Amino acid sequence: QVQLVESGGGLVQAGGSLRLSCAASGRISSSYVMGWFRQSPGKEREFVAAISWSDSRQYYADSVKGRFTISRDNTKNTVYLQMNSLKLEDTAVYYCGAKFSWALYYASASNYDYWGQGTQVTVSS
Repeated sequence: QVQLVESGGGLVQAGGSLRLSCAASGRISSSYVMGWFRQSPGKEREFVAAISWSDSRQYYADSVKGRFTISRDNTKNTVYLQMNSLKLEDTAVYYCGAKFSWALYYASASNYDYWGQGTQVTVSS
């Protein structure tokens, strides 16, 4: 029912900024939660940030709190991840996900029903 298309990844120096976008198509209800996760080689997919589609409530991993900001534009069906003060350890493939049960834990990747293809973010010194 839902397709997610990501963009905005790339190469950036430490301390720099990037903005990721995730455009959603299909039927999206107000109960949906949109999340950003990231994954490095040999590691599990980890939670970065999430936002409720209906009321814009935001959630962040401790490792990115104060540096990253998640937002949405419901007229464009798009969610954004503004990443500032990037660090080397932020290097990963970033994935956009959507889940349609608000009762399921937002930080668990297994609770999400749809995923984008991922976009590479590389932070260099």
